[in-house]
Amino acid sequence: MKFTFRENPNFHDVDHPLVEHKLSILRSVDTTPKQFAELAEEIALLLTYEATKNLPLEDVQVETPLETMTGKMVSGKAVGIVPILRAGLGMVSGVQKLIPNAKVGHIGLYRDHDTHEPVEYYCKLPADAEKRTIIVVDPMLATGGSASDAITMIKKRGVKKIKLCCIVSAPEGVQRVLDDHPDVEVYVAAVDRCLNENCYILPGLGDAGDRLFGTK
Repeated sequence: MKFTFRENPNFHDVDHPLVEHKLSILRSVDTTPKQFAELAEEIALLLTYEATKNLPLEDVQVETPLETMTGKMVSGKAVGIVPILRAGLGMVSGVQKLIPNAKVGHIGLYRDHDTHEPVEYYCKLPADAEKRTIIVVDPMLATGGSASDAITMIKKRGVKKIKLCCIVSAPEGVQRVLDDHPDVEVYVAAVDRCLNENCYILPGLGDAGDRLFGTK
């Protein structure tokens, strides 16, 4: 498979010293669930900062202690957050720290262990999701199947502006999402080497859900 995603203007590899530092600790087998959750939140915040750089602004009048000025604020119904259950939950608080008034939906998908394809079991979005920029969050972008299906589900509910934020990705997953959804921007903290025979990312960080919730 030829990977051309790095040439795609909708692909963003967030290259920052703090991201690199936190990601190295996140990957470590010695990192505890508590530390893992804190790091996932912090990296999600840094990804969100990059992903929201082009939100629309409007002029507002601000009264400072000295005079009235014209400032800028995000216009309209700004952002919705949609984690892909369950691992995506670990990134929600990071987004909310930057955008505390963002509404949160949830999408439930699991990967069939035989086919490695995603299976849907839950979808609940904010009532006004179609008026918002929806940020889909999931720590791992492996085959891209779950992320692509989640984005399709969101589009079916009338949403036009969608961004995907993932911490660790495989080239196969990034390419699939950009091929399936050429109108969606993808933000990742790292593109790892490849997928193994079980469709786990290498070198990766293991199962993000298990590491977040201490279930392994």
